[in-house]
Amino acid sequence: MSRLIVISNRVSAATGGAAGAQGGLSVALTSALRESGGLWFGWSGEVTDEFTGQISFHRDDGVTTATVDLEEQDVEEYYNGYANRTLWPLFHYRVDLAEYERGYAGGYQRANERFAETVVPLIEPDDMVWVQDYHMIPLGQELRKRGCRNRVGFFLHTPWPPRRLLLTLPEATELVATMFAYDVIGFHTEEWLQSFVDFVVLESGGNYADGILRLEGRQIRLITCPIGIDSDEFATLAKGEEAQRTMRQMHESANGRAMIVGVDRLDYSKGLEERFLGYERFLIENPEERKEVFLLQIAPPSRATVESYQRIRSTLEGLSGRINGAHADLDWVPIRYVNQGYSRAVLAGVYRAARIALVTPIRDGMNLVAKEFVAAQDPADPGVLILSRFAGAAAQLTEALLINPYSAEEMSDAIRTALAMPQAERIRRWQAMFTVICEQDVLWWRRRFTDALEQHEPSPA
Repeated sequence: MSRLIVISNRVSAATGGAAGAQGGLSVALTSALRESGGLWFGWSGEVTDEFTGQISFHRDDGVTTATVDLEEQDVEEYYNGYANRTLWPLFHYRVDLAEYERGYAGGYQRANERFAETVVPLIEPDDMVWVQDYHMIPLGQELRKRGCRNRVGFFLHTPWPPRRLLLTLPEATELVATMFAYDVIGFHTEEWLQSFVDFVVLESGGNYADGILRLEGRQIRLITCPIGIDSDEFATLAKGEEAQRTMRQMHESANGRAMIVGVDRLDYSKGLEERFLGYERFLIENPEERKEVFLLQIAPPSRATVESYQRIRSTLEGLSGRINGAHADLDWVPIRYVNQGYSRAVLAGVYRAARIALVTPIRDGMNLVAKEFVAAQDPADPGVLILSRFAGAAAQLTEALLINPYSAEEMSDAIRTALAMPQAERIRRWQAMFTVICEQDVLWWRRRFTDALEQHEPSPA
């Protein structure tokens, strides 16, 4: 296997055997880097007065990381600006929230040029380079400009928007053209892949056949490659001491009631407002069930400096307060709304204690919470997954109760169905989903992509 160079906005290598505290992506990429003797490069998260390209190296448990500081202007324009105020809302179909500022676009390009300049000296001739996510779309082209002739792949962890939505981005055609510097591009679902193809074919005159997209003498291989979790590790985590202690605490706290759980980063793409309204619809339509259930919504804040995130937090606080005020009783509160994060072990215990998981984003590239919930269940008495049709995970977890998150009625109906579902049906649905997440786990995802990249001939000079 060639040495692998992973490049992402932030570096998060799993170290010291702390897999239980790390996300699945970190675990998968760390495993690949350890096997190949590779390197993980990205922004340190720190700010410097003047960009120098000074690299900080760290090596732990066979994995080398290399990070660089950015100037405050880079962070504001590249990260807070173009990545999170422009591309993130646009890629999640929220054109109403996207901010199109030339300064943001310029900062995004400048930061990617700086990343390329810094990392190119670290890349050896036989290395494979794997660029991660929407923060670094033009990085491949910048690497090529600086003489990189290696195999270079790109994986998008978000959705790719339909052609008409993407056209609202002033520099959409130019941005997409930079992606032809890559040899292989991976998407979570066929829908996101096809949206990318549609844009190139209909707007730029490209041609697509047999998995190869061609444009003006250049070509890239496109693959559908849904990311997974380390299902065995998470299932084991759910049976561990900390998870079991958490599960007992949740059962005691529930006091015989069925717990519905939602775990999401505080983000408008997660459909939290729609979820609260759908749950309230259930309370109104099923008065006999009101005090037999409660919703635990865990939503740690993120991107607190971005105004749209401040608005969603304010909206949810008001909405949860209104619902609790209207429906609570002396011995029962319908929504427990928590704005903090928890370790994966604690979450595994929460999932295992839940009767229902509400995973209802209005748009999501994948959503690993859905897969973690399935992995954490007791095989003899599993809970029920209610899943948005608009999450990438819905293409794989077809035995979940799939709903339109915009419809409060569908969500209410699904909650009622889940609460009444016989144990035999819950076990059947869970077994089918667990088989999928075991067969297509995070190591399958990584190998599928790196095998495609390794077998692909490098792009011509």
